[in-house]
Amino acid sequence: QFQLVESGGGLVQPGGSLRLSCAASGFTLDYYTIGWFRQAPGKEREGVSCISRSGGSTNYADSVKGRFTISRDNAKNTVYLQMNSLKPEDTAIYYCAATMIYSALCRGSDFSSWGQGTQVTVSS
Repeated sequence: QFQLVESGGGLVQPGGSLRLSCAASGFTLDYYTIGWFRQAPGKEREGVSCISRSGGSTNYADSVKGRFTISRDNAKNTVYLQMNSLKPEDTAIYYCAATMIYSALCRGSDFSSWGQGTQVTVSS
């Protein structure tokens, strides 16, 4: 069964860190570009970061540059999003998604398979 499962979300204070994981089952991540997206209440979905199949190309939303790092471990069939210096405005449900094309602009419409999401709440 083709499935993406996110984990690692939770409640963290401003300035704290979290590492999200996106684990694939039923397929091999090697052939897929993976993206992280987020959606806050009342807001549109936003592309956070994407990583190419080899991991050699990444991109980030301006709002997270310098704070978030995307990486992948194809041997573990998992993609990660390390989030540092978290801010209250980072609060959202975070989703990972997969596509067989290269999404240069990290657009949600490029992605065909989505996980269920994990909640990240940044609050004191």
